[in-house]
Amino acid sequence: DGWVPRDNVQTVRAIARDINTATAGFVRGQGTLCLVLGAMYATGLTLTGLNFGILIGLFAGLISFIPYVGSLTGLVLAVGVAFVQFWPDWTMIVAVAVVFFIGQFIEGNILQPRLVGKSVGLHPVWLMFSLFAFGALFGFVGLLIAVPASAAVAVLVRFAIARYLESPLYKGRGAAPVPQLPADRGGGHRTQPRR
Repeated sequence: DGWVPRDNVQTVRAIARDINTATAGFVRGQGTLCLVLGAMYATGLTLTGLNFGILIGLFAGLISFIPYVGSLTGLVLAVGVAFVQFWPDWTMIVAVAVVFFIGQFIEGNILQPRLVGKSVGLHPVWLMFSLFAFGALFGFVGLLIAVPASAAVAVLVRFAIARYLESPLYKGRGAAPVPQLPADRGGGHRTQPRR
């Protein structure tokens, strides 16, 4: 706060407050999402009759804080246990895998946009784009920082747009008179108005 120019202190504080709200919303939303996914996976795996289904489901849900890692780890663990427990019954092994595919569908299309997207203030499309972009650019660390960083960028973009809409560049400097076209002198061709 000490290095911020005095004229801009309130603006910088407001932006920092908005970024803090968005980041806290992400943590709350992601935490709720992890709990819901853990309960969902644990219930689904227990209903299939998988040994350690509750444990694997809760573990997969809790490490879903890192997008895609939790469900992928849970899928590998659950299918591994299903192979040992149910072999050669393929229907039960597929049923265990289906629990995770359904969970991913519900997470991506219902839970993530509503729990995380709304609390962060990002549209679900921007949320997905940020995960892909940050993941491609920065790998595993990018997936961890994608949503909070995008929330901060969204706050800055909204601030920039609000400033632009209040600026003379957007509003204009005033009502300047419209210049008249010069009168036609010399025998130029004049068109008659249509009736």
